[in-house]
This record gives sequence, C-alpha cells and structure tokens, in this order.
Amino acid sequence: MVRHLVWLLLVCVPVVAFAQAPVKESWVVTTDLWGTALHQGLTLERTGKRLGGELDGDGLEGERTGSEVRFVVTDSRQVQSTYTGKVSGDTLRGVADMPDTNNPKARVKHAFTARRIPERPAGPPRRHDFKPTTYSNEFSATREPVLTLWSGDTLKTTTLDSGGVDENGVTRALFGNPQTGPFFIADARPGDMLAIHLKRLRLNRRHADSLDSIVGRALTPALAAKATELGKPVRWKLDVERGVASPETPTERLKDFTVPLRPMLGGLAVAPGFGLPAFSTGDTGRFGGNMDFNEVVEGNTVYLPVFQPGALLYLGDAHAAQGDGETSQYALETSMEVELTVEVVRGKAPPMPRVESPTHLMVLGQAGSLDDALRSATSGMTQWLEQEYGLTLSESAQVMGSSVQYVVANLAGRSVGVVAKLDKARLANLKRGEK
Repeated sequence: MVRHLVWLLLVCVPVVAFAQAPVKESWVVTTDLWGTALHQGLTLERTGKRLGGELDGDGLEGERTGSEVRFVVTDSRQVQSTYTGKVSGDTLRGVADMPDTNNPKARVKHAFTARRIPERPAGPPRRHDFKPTTYSNEFSATREPVLTLWSGDTLKTTTLDSGGVDENGVTRALFGNPQTGPFFIADARPGDMLAIHLKRLRLNRRHADSLDSIVGRALTPALAAKATELGKPVRWKLDVERGVASPETPTERLKDFTVPLRPMLGGLAVAPGFGLPAFSTGDTGRFGGNMDFNEVVEGNTVYLPVFQPGALLYLGDAHAAQGDGETSQYALETSMEVELTVEVVRGKAPPMPRVESPTHLMVLGQAGSLDDALRSATSGMTQWLEQEYGLTLSESAQVMGSSVQYVVANLAGRSVGVVAKLDKARLANLKRGEK
C-alpha cells in the first residue's frame, strides 16, 4: 500500500519546467585583416546550445556545442560574416568568413583570436594596488593589458621618470617616457569618453633631472647663436617638506632660487584607433599621449576619447614641476606614486583631450604647428560649450571673445600643444548638462 501511494504521488505531482538562464560572456576579438589588427567587443549570451549577442553593436546568432562555436553577425546593411572557432579556457580561436572590403560579392577568410574578459566582481567599485614590472615605450592597441579595471574603480600605481629610472635610482626601462600600463577598462568601448580623475600624485624620490636648454621653436636666430653651449644636464633637489625644488649645484646667482613643487603627469593616453600604428610615447594625438600639460595634476580630471575596446590606459613621464611649454626640453623629470579613478561616460567621446579643474574648463589642441594647435583648441572649446551648455556658435563666440585664455602647453615634442581655457565662474549662470 505504501509503495502504491508513493507511486501515485510521483505521477500526480505536476512537473514544473524552469527556463534555463542565459550565460553572458564578454570578449575582445582580434581579427587579422591583411596584417592589420581589428579589435572588437563581443558579447555572447548562451542558452543551452543557442548563442545570441552582438559584435561591436551588430547582432549575432549561432550555437556552441562543447568547445565548438559558430555564429553569424549581421551588420546595419544586412551584410553577414560567419565566425567559427574553438574555445580553450579563456581563449577563442578560429576563422571569420567576411565580405571583401573592395568587392562585396567576394568572400575572404581571416584568422581571429578572442580573449574573455573576466566578470565584474560583485559589490561596489574596487581599489587596485598595482606594482608594475614592465613598461611600454609606445601607445599601442596590441600590447597585453597589465590589469583589468571597471568604471568607478580606483588604481594606485607608480611611474618611472622619462629616462626609465625608478624611485630608487635603478633603470627599469628604456629612456623615452616609458609608460605604466596599459590598463583595460572592461566596460569602455569605442565612442565612449574615459574620465580619469587624478586623486593623488606624490613624488617618491628626492631628486629630478632636467637640462639648461631652450627648445628650438622658442629661439630667434640671434638667441640660437648664443645658445650653442646649452643642453647640459641639471640635477634638482626636491624638498618635499618645504614643497620646493632647487638646483643641486647652483651658480652664485641661483643659490637662493626655488620652484614650487607641482607634481604632474606628462604622459596620459589611451590606445589609438583602428588602422593607426602604435605611437611613440614621445608623440601626441586625439588619444592624448605625451601632452606635457602642467594642469594634468592632482584634483583635476582628464577626458579622453575611447577608440578601442577597453580603452587601454597608459600613464607616465612624471614631472615634479614644469613651466608652460616645457621650454627646456625636459621638465623636472622624476618618478611618482599615482592614484586615480576611472569613469566611463557612454557615447560622449570628445574630439580631443579635455581637462577640467575645480575652476576651469581646458581643451588641448595638438598639432605640428602652433597655428594649427590654436585652431584645434578653439574648435574643441566651442564643441564643449555646445555639448554641455547648448550654446550656438554665435553664443560661444561671445563667451570666448570676452573670456577665453590661451596657454602654450608643450613646445618640446614633434607636435606642439595649445590650450583654450575658460573660467567656470564666467559660465556659472549657464545651465550645464551632462558630460
């Protein structure tokens, strides 16, 4: 009797079917397009064998059986590309069958690899204490990230000086502004804006190096004739307690000369976009770079456009102090402890680097000449006023004509920098929107 009752219970209790929750994964796909690497963000949503998701915003459908993956991506023109590959751990390798870029009726097969991005840890934004062991002498989209961050996370790390020397006076990398990084910002994608909030910049050694030089762009022919003996190294003492720097072996007339310490980052950049080569850490561009702008200091925020999945943030070239233009070719070059917080602003990529202080908006124009850099800075400021304050070009012209300031940021590199600045107090009665 008991056995029959159990059987009746088993057959009479209704069977409840639970829907299988999809498994969502994020990847970075790198496709070899005739020797040029294309990096794209891939999201896969797997329910059983079925795959959905998107590749750089284009929808996809497919399936996964064991380690075998196949999916078809359809772009906005309804053109399809087929990806087949095999998963091994956190790596996916395979072949993409895509239309020829010059002949849409032809198909071409390209090898691809993909790296899975770890899931964001549960809970509030995290704090990362990162000690670098390698450094980069180029701003590159292909360099392996040293650490993964998410929007809101805080990073504490260190930099070398421009010669590759650390806080203990030990050479750790090749000269030429070696950078710490890159740091992969997992939720950053092309078209976003990366806000880098500089929380803390602290000198970590007692000396800095510079030159008794004047850059060629700042010399008249007559002054250049007198400057033939310049270019000798100058060692500076850094008195952190007093907050000043002074020449270590001064001439009699400079024995009481001091400079206020104002630690800054000469280098801050994201990876350049598709089709562009890696840039030397001495170069600049829309991605930032060796900007050498002396307002990249503690308490300010730098805004950079994102061109690659994960942005790939680089930082370095610490200065204890620097005059406008870095006219001696070197600033007071030293090493530094850096603490910053990253924030991803979705779909708001600025046309060029921006800096915001508690008191000023600043746009950095960078070009091969001061004239072109000035034009770039002016254009960038009008775009900022339009985006954030809704000003027409006529209204921006009135604001800038009465209030703009221009600063020469950098004269020492292959390109130069000019900054357009506006005092935020002048804009206080204008309604400010979101960044």
